[in-house]
Amino acid sequence: MLRGRSDLEVVAEAADGREAIALCRSLRPDLVLMDVRMPEMDGITATRAIRREFPHIIVLMLTAVEDPNYLSEALKVGAAGYVLKYASRQEVIDAIQGVLSGESPINQQLATQFLMRLHDRQAPEEDLTSHALPSGRPPEELSERSLLLGSLTPKELEVLRLIAKGQTNQQIADNLFISVTTVKKHVQHIISKLGVSDRTQAVILAMELDLLGE
Repeated sequence: MLRGRSDLEVVAEAADGREAIALCRSLRPDLVLMDVRMPEMDGITATRAIRREFPHIIVLMLTAVEDPNYLSEALKVGAAGYVLKYASRQEVIDAIQGVLSGESPINQQLATQFLMRLHDRQAPEEDLTSHALPSGRPPEELSERSLLLGSLTPKELEVLRLIAKGQTNQQIADNLFISVTTVKKHVQHIISKLGVSDRTQAVILAMELDLLGE
């Protein structure tokens, strides 16, 4: 699929997670295309190890597993994106180029399912504790959420919500009627204000603190 691309060079292939980690140590690639299910060591475990040892290496999940739980785990361990194997050649190439330029391509259907599950899981917890606190969250989390909400502008929150839906910078720009350059600036500000390493981790933190509610 990637053969013949002048802007991309495949430097190695790994049969499992352990081999992927070893190759990262010897070759230090810019990006790893990682499967989820593999023998010896699965892709989630391998991604966690690679991101801990080599935080500069980008990991893009390319898998046939259509499960929002796997998407959640992949993002939590540091994957920059999650693309399904039935994607077209151009979609995969666009995803690779996207993560290399700082975007976080995520299958939109899975992203929507993930957000719905997160919302459904949080709602009962809020109901059970609603008599103790209006929001159902501990005071320290309320304080953190309040500070983060106060630091993000309305436009930055809009951008963050669209990132969570798996949209690219170009799609966000089209939806908000702003330039791609302006979107990139908003993304940089969001990452800085939330104190995270990339846009994917910004979405994870935002969802954990319920910053994406309408």
